[in-house]
Amino acid sequence: MLLGGSTFQLPRRMNPIQANLLRPATAADADAIARIYNYYVANTVITFEEEAVSAPDMAARIAEAQGLSLPWLVTEVDGSIAGYAYARRWRPRSAYRYSAETTIYLARGYEGRRVGTTLYSALLPLLRERGIHVAIGGVALPNDASVALHEKLGFERVATFRQVGFKHDRWVDVAYWQLVL
Repeated sequence: MLLGGSTFQLPRRMNPIQANLLRPATAADADAIARIYNYYVANTVITFEEEAVSAPDMAARIAEAQGLSLPWLVTEVDGSIAGYAYARRWRPRSAYRYSAETTIYLARGYEGRRVGTTLYSALLPLLRERGIHVAIGGVALPNDASVALHEKLGFERVATFRQVGFKHDRWVDVAYWQLVL
């Protein structure tokens, strides 16, 4: 598995067929990434966006993260993008420059196959290498899979905001996890 010219070890118990390639995202991936993301936009409260995101808008998001030297990764299984993870600035003020918010989305059907663990396990060391001190993950609740992933990788729950989002005719809580890198 290659990432920016480096070889990565697959997490234990992960079958190599599950993640054939882990690499930085490119603008050419924007359509596949938008398709993955737009499922969650239309069908869940996992994201608070309510309108589908176009491939050009997704390409701009990828470029923005990478322009700040923050990683945006995709994993391919059998030639198709099975998921992606990225980091973005936590807040725009200078004092927050060593903190980043991490995000992960998987294509339907790849849940429970350790694809998310593979992505996050590659993303976190890249953040350390770039001098990021704290990774922050926000999770719309309930989302047992995301909670389990963050906690498995050492994130600690630090806050819960009650009913801060309203989507699909219901109020949604958001909790935050952080990992000091």
